[in-house]
Amino acid sequence: MHTIEQLVDSIKSGNEIAFYKSMVWLRKRKQILKRDNYECQHCKLKGMYSKAETVHHIKHLKDYPELAIEDNNLISLCNVCHNIVHPEKLKIIKKEIVSEERWE
Repeated sequence: MHTIEQLVDSIKSGNEIAFYKSMVWLRKRKQILKRDNYECQHCKLKGMYSKAETVHHIKHLKDYPELAIEDNNLISLCNVCHNIVHPEKLKIIKKEIVSEERWE
C-alpha cells in the first residue's frame, strides 16, 4: 500500500505508471466518475452526451504531482475530449503529398 507522499515522489521521479496502478488512484478515479455521473463534462457543457471513460488532471500530473488526487483538479472526459486536451499524445502520421500527377 502506497501513501500519497510516496506516490507524489514516484510522479516526481518520472514513474507515473506506479501512480496510475495504485489503489489510491483507482479509488479516486471511480469516485470522480461517479461524481460526474459517468458523463463527459466537456461534452455536457456543449449540450451533448458522451460516456466518460477517462479522469483527466486539469493541471497536468507531471507539473503538479501534489494535485494528483485533488477533486477540484480532476474531471471526467470521453476519450475524444481527452485526446483534444492532450494533442501531444496523439500520433501524427505524415503522408507524402505529391503535387503533380504522374500518370504515364
